[in-house]
Amino acid sequence: MLAGLFNRLTGSVSVPAIAHDELVRAHQQRSCVIVDVREPHEFNGGHIPGAVNHPLSRFDPDSLTQDEPVVLICQAGGRSATALRRALSAGRQNVRHYAGGMSGWRAHGGPVA
Repeated sequence: MLAGLFNRLTGSVSVPAIAHDELVRAHQQRSCVIVDVREPHEFNGGHIPGAVNHPLSRFDPDSLTQDEPVVLICQAGGRSATALRRALSAGRQNVRHYAGGMSGWRAHGGPVA
């Protein structure tokens, strides 16, 4: 309740995040599209297998698929939260981000391509 009041007073928008375990299940079941918003050199240095690269520097919410849930990821959660806010502001739904980023994914032993 206080968070909602704070958001209304400050104009902040809460960003929907996906928990690590839920992301693991979605990745294993291929039930979402993982969009990595890091720059290409970061993406090429290691990413979640099957992820697609749409760098934040050129991020266009309209390029996101509308047919499947989308999970945004970056290195530590900041850029993916920014991309998510842009997507939500553009009216996109069924989009979340993984706040742990690739750092969290690796720390949990997630596969990296």
